[in-house]
Amino acid sequence: MSEAVAEHAGTLEPVGKKGVVHDFSKDMQVFPVPWGKAMMWIFLLSDTFIFSCFLVSYMKVRISTTDPWPNPSEVFGLTAFGYNVPLLLIAIMTFVLITSSGTMALAVNYGYRKDKNKTFWLMVATAALGAMFVSMQAFEWTKLILEGVRPWANPFGAAQFGSSFFMITGFHGMHVSAGVIYLLVVATRVRTGFYERRDGKYEIVEIAGLYWHFVDLVWVFIFAFFYLW
Repeated sequence: MSEAVAEHAGTLEPVGKKGVVHDFSKDMQVFPVPWGKAMMWIFLLSDTFIFSCFLVSYMKVRISTTDPWPNPSEVFGLTAFGYNVPLLLIAIMTFVLITSSGTMALAVNYGYRKDKNKTFWLMVATAALGAMFVSMQAFEWTKLILEGVRPWANPFGAAQFGSSFFMITGFHGMHVSAGVIYLLVVATRVRTGFYERRDGKYEIVEIAGLYWHFVDLVWVFIFAFFYLW
């Protein structure tokens, strides 16, 4: 056999320098990752930089301000049964969002099992919990606005509190709202058998799960830095 050509799987392929050129021109993937999943990871990476910039800016403003920073336990407290409970609403919101991460994980699991019915209802449950979170966040915003908190002013202390709060929670809330719509669209397509007719795979459910878990993880950092610090 010639040194320039080798037999591989019943075909003749060049070796040596010609083989290198041949291999690179075959357009083969090193890791067989679906393009949709790869693009979602790239998007989440870029979003990580944005949220990181927001949180770092918030910490810098908080450390450098000369005005007293409001006490989150007082600002975000609610009265329940005649008692002022610190961070009650925030605790419920966090519980709801973490629970939605669990239902989303189950949806991905049943999606790979191709259990269309359970996948659909678990995604709907995840979207419902996300909508509940956004509703409670809207209530929180309304409460603070009625108390006089603005992006440029704050009756509780440092004016930067309002701008930081509305910017960070608003940007995250926008992601949750978009995620709810995304989940409902995917869930509807799962139920109608769209993915079974296309390629018989439910990888899109996992891709939607990546986005949703990212949103949940970001909230953990917001909860720690903004509400507990």
